[in-house]
Amino acid sequence: MNKKEHLNRLLNRTSDTNGFWHGHPHPDSMKLYQPYFKVENDYELSKKLDDTFVWIMPDAHHCWQHPEGVPMFDIMGGREKHSLNEGGVFAECEDLSEVEKFHWPDPAHLDFSETIQAVKKASLEGQGILSGMWSPFFHNAADFFGMDNYFVKMYTDPQIVDAVTEHIVSFYLEANEQLFSAISQDIDAIFFGNDFGSQLDLLVSPELFERFVLPYFVRFTRQAQKHGLKVVLHSCGAIDRAIPYLIDAGVDALHPIQALARNMSADELARKYNGDITFIGGVDTQQLLPFGTPQQVRDEVHRLRDLFGPSFIVSPSHEALLPNVSPENLEAMAEAAFD
Repeated sequence: MNKKEHLNRLLNRTSDTNGFWHGHPHPDSMKLYQPYFKVENDYELSKKLDDTFVWIMPDAHHCWQHPEGVPMFDIMGGREKHSLNEGGVFAECEDLSEVEKFHWPDPAHLDFSETIQAVKKASLEGQGILSGMWSPFFHNAADFFGMDNYFVKMYTDPQIVDAVTEHIVSFYLEANEQLFSAISQDIDAIFFGNDFGSQLDLLVSPELFERFVLPYFVRFTRQAQKHGLKVVLHSCGAIDRAIPYLIDAGVDALHPIQALARNMSADELARKYNGDITFIGGVDTQQLLPFGTPQQVRDEVHRLRDLFGPSFIVSPSHEALLPNVSPENLEAMAEAAFD
C-alpha cells in the first residue's frame, strides 16, 4: 500500500493504521531541521519522516502573477495593514456600487505551472497529495472590513458583506477550476483554511456562521466532490460548535485540533465525532512540542492514537511549526506515530 492508498483509506475512515504529517515548518525552523535530519528542503523532510501525504500549496508556488505586482486582494487599497482590526477598503462602505467598482482579482493572472510540476513529481512517487487554493475567504472579508467591523456589518449591512464575500469566493472557485482541470486526477483532496475560532469559542455565533459563512463554504466542498476529491479543512481555535455544520457540509477531515482551545480536547472530540470525520493534528504546539520532553511527546502521541483509533493522522496542533519546536521533539512525534 503506497501513501496515496493509505491517505484515501484514512479519509474514508477504513484504515487499520493511523497516518502522520509533520506539518509545514516555518522557514526559520527549517534551518534547525535541515542539518539535524540531513535534508535539503521540506519535501525531503516529509519523506524522511514518512509522512502520509504532502501539501502542495499553489500560493507557495507563485500562482499569482500580476504583471504590475498588485496583490491578489488589495485589501488596503495600496496601504500597509497593521492590525486585524484596521479597516480595509470597505470599512465604511454602505453602497453596493463601491463593491462592484473595486478591482477584483482577474483569474487570467493565475499561473499554476509550478504547482502542476510539483504535483506531478509527487504523484509519480506515489505520495498522498493535498492541494487547491488556500481560499481563506473568511479572513479576506475580515481584512476588507476590519475584523470587528466585519462582524458588526453582518448586522448593519448584510448585503455589503454578502457582495464582498461573493467576489472573494467566486475568484477562488474559478482558480480551483483552472487547477483541478489540470491535476484533479493526481491529487487526493482539497486542503483549504479558514480559522473560525478563538482560544475560547467561535469568532461569530453559530447563527451568523450558518448565515454568512456556511453557504459559501459548501460551494468549496461541492466543487471538490464534483472533481472526485476529498475535503480537508484547516481551522484553528475552539470550533466545536461548528463541527456538526462542517460534517454536514461534506468535510472529510479536520485539521489541526487546537488541543488547548476550549472544548477541543481529544477525549471530547473522539467521543462526539469519531467515525463521522477524520482528525488530523492534536499534538499540542502551545506547550507540549515547544517545552515538553521527547518522552512526553511520545506519550501524548500514543494517547491520541488510542483515543482516535487507526483512522487518525498524527500531526501538530498547528501546521506552522515554529523554531521553538526542537528537532528532537519533531523526531519523537514522527517515531511515536508508527511505533
